[in-house]
Amino acid sequence: MALYQYKREPLTSENADRLANACSTGLEKVVVFTLLDTGLRVSELAALTKENVLWQDRRLLVHGKGGPFGKKSKRRVVPLTERAFTVLSHHFALNDSLGYTSRGLQKIVRRVATRAGITQKVSPHVLRHTFAAACVKKGLSTRYLQMFMGHDHLATTEIYLNVSPEDACAEFRKRF
Repeated sequence: MALYQYKREPLTSENADRLANACSTGLEKVVVFTLLDTGLRVSELAALTKENVLWQDRRLLVHGKGGPFGKKSKRRVVPLTERAFTVLSHHFALNDSLGYTSRGLQKIVRRVATRAGITQKVSPHVLRHTFAAACVKKGLSTRYLQMFMGHDHLATTEIYLNVSPEDACAEFRKRF
């Protein structure tokens, strides 16, 4: 019996732009921009508070899944883009937390995707995958990506890469 890896399809850069441009409220921008620009899991975003923002360093201190002492004991630091830093700054100037559950955040992402006219299924996890694909396209090492995504094993990060045989051959030809 063959094992199949579920293939997560990231958004194209055009659809990621359409999604970002379809945000009509500050909260929608916080959710969409933060997920697209950080690769956080939806549960990590839902748990985010202003205390998790390292303002001077423009980074997030994220308590991720897993870890040696049980649930949410694994910590990592994730850099913020200017766009994510700006929307989080505005949000946390008035609020201590996001104030939404994971399910509520999923609904926000789907509502914005529908408004953007994106026919592909869009979820917070698809945005996590879109972040990973964008990082690889921009030349970020898979080791750094592994760290930002909060994966213990590089093999887990590689699932997000979805490198096609055509892409692999083209890359090989460039180098050899």
